Amino acid sequence: MREAKFRQAAFVYLHVAILYEAAAYVMWRQGLLPTRFGPPWLWLPGAVGVTAVVVYGLLRWQNAWFARAVWLLHSLRLPALINGAFFAGAEERVVPVFYLTAIVVVMINLWMLARAGWDL
Repeated sequence: MREAKFRQAAFVYLHVAILYEAAAYVMWRQGLLPTRFGPPWLWLPGAVGVTAVVVYGLLRWQNAWFARAVWLLHSLRLPALINGAFFAGAEERVVPVFYLTAIVVVMINLWMLARAGWDL
């Protein structure tokens, strides 16, 4: 049962990462990504590396503290998503439903991570 929870958490995280990577790529091509943290083309491969470490860690290590740490870091996405969904002004170029969908996806991922990290 424990192994299944970590496997589910790993594959849900992988799918969320694929979705995020595809969205970031499209947003980059549309000129919607900010450059204050460096060029986006540098961040896209970095995200692939982080995804590989997280998925490998969840599948192989099956460590509850690792799952909890990923849960905590992943939950830090919520404030920006909530801002985009509910509080962004008319100057925003991304529709609020994009952020609402991302909130749902992130919450599902957090649920799977929490199952692996706390429901032992």
